[in-house]
Amino acid sequence: MFVDSAKIFVEAGRGGSGCMSFRREKFVPKGGPDGGDGGNGGDVIFRADRQMRTLLDFQSHKHFRVPRGQHGLGANKHGRSGKSLTVRLPVGTLIKDGETGEMLADLMQDGEEIVIVRGGRGGRGNARFVSSTNQAPRDWEPGELGESRWLDLELKLLAEVGLVGLPNAGKSTLLSRITAARPKIADYPFTTLAPNLGVVEYREHNSFVVADIPGLIKGAHEGKGLGIDFLRHIDRTKVLVILIEATSENPDADYETLLDEMRSHQPGLIDRPRVVAISKIDLLSDKAINVEKFLDRLDVPSCLISSATGEGLQVLLDMLWKMLSMQKNSSP
Repeated sequence: MFVDSAKIFVEAGRGGSGCMSFRREKFVPKGGPDGGDGGNGGDVIFRADRQMRTLLDFQSHKHFRVPRGQHGLGANKHGRSGKSLTVRLPVGTLIKDGETGEMLADLMQDGEEIVIVRGGRGGRGNARFVSSTNQAPRDWEPGELGESRWLDLELKLLAEVGLVGLPNAGKSTLLSRITAARPKIADYPFTTLAPNLGVVEYREHNSFVVADIPGLIKGAHEGKGLGIDFLRHIDRTKVLVILIEATSENPDADYETLLDEMRSHQPGLIDRPRVVAISKIDLLSDKAINVEKFLDRLDVPSCLISSATGEGLQVLLDMLWKMLSMQKNSSP
């Protein structure tokens, strides 16, 4: 089951308290103070792990608490610090403060770590309070509380290319033909209920990642259909493939619907490099005139493809690789 959001509570360990103790030796009726310090509380650490694919685990496990540090002991024995807790998250997870919405971290690289809440400092024992005027102090400190907070986790898939289209436009079939991914495919709308990723092996020793998200409908950014839950997964893509069915009654209207939904979700999306792919051309017949007029009015690269027969797929991949290479070469 794919889950891309979660709300959790994290609490670092409290510091151990300092000890009040006095040395007890034979023939020394008034030994000096020897109370040790308390140990520090453990931290909560988040680590990006590419083996994690979803936030499903955090639907049932929502509270993460770290044990406190050990209290100080006599004979100047310091308490042991609490062991930190490392929580694994999928690569591409955004971490936000659950109350303010402030962005705390964006884990983009495998193995990247962040200390999200820090443990409390251990308290000082009475041996720390000795002075020239106070040789037998009875002062000691309690351990400090560890930090705690509610967090919102949001997963955004990492892919160079995003497939966008109306329901049943052929996105999943295309993904299955150009990658080794095997998404669910059927001849009815909303077959895809969760984003799918696939790796395109392009010619010799080159590759790029493609994301297929559930189909968009008009009003997706307002919660209609499934788009509102998954539009975020094309936020990080470098190139977009807009799929328009060759059999569409009004390809212009379909295209504008998709652009409007992306614009409403994130205005910058429509400024990304994009390719318009006319899908299912193997079914094209008397509606060819609609497609021709639509392509004549386009101001972006386009191609005709059929995932069923494979026609045009290599042309599409060549266009995508060229766009990705241009972006890579122009990056600072």
